[in-house]
Amino acid sequence: MGLQAVAVIGAGPLGMQFALHCARAGYRTILEDILPASLRRAADQLAAAVAAEVVRGELTAAAGEQIRGRVEFATSVEEAARQADLVIEAVPDESESKLEIIVFLDKLCRPGTILATTATCLTVADMAGMTFRATHVVGLLGRYSPSGQFEVELVAGPDTAAETMASLVPLAEVRN
Repeated sequence: MGLQAVAVIGAGPLGMQFALHCARAGYRTILEDILPASLRRAADQLAAAVAAEVVRGELTAAAGEQIRGRVEFATSVEEAARQADLVIEAVPDESESKLEIIVFLDKLCRPGTILATTATCLTVADMAGMTFRATHVVGLLGRYSPSGQFEVELVAGPDTAAETMASLVPLAEVRN
């Protein structure tokens, strides 16, 4: 069984882009932020991005509705993470915040849930070392290509299982 649901923790610009990317890839996506204003802003930005693609003819109106319909919003990490097969932390890139959220997610998530970090301030090995699921911890780097497409790069840690990486390949192959 592959990934069905993805939770993105943090609705800032990077979190919103990851949520949109996951929804485009066909996953049920739960975007979480403890600040309701951040969630509203992300929801507005997500809707505007999809609407712009429809206007440019890159998506049909029906496809745009499907993408928007795959995104749900949550105001608690618990609510979002307990439902997910993959949890992407997109909190501010500060070592202490990153380590705190990965430890919390490790305790909260079901066994087998993949934890993905967007950290650039720490390595995947640093993050995995704080969990009891090092084989299920990966790095996800999101960036824009020269053509303006949001692309996702997978980064394995020294203990990341090959099966974990293989389950994320479809997500990384999506082109927006």
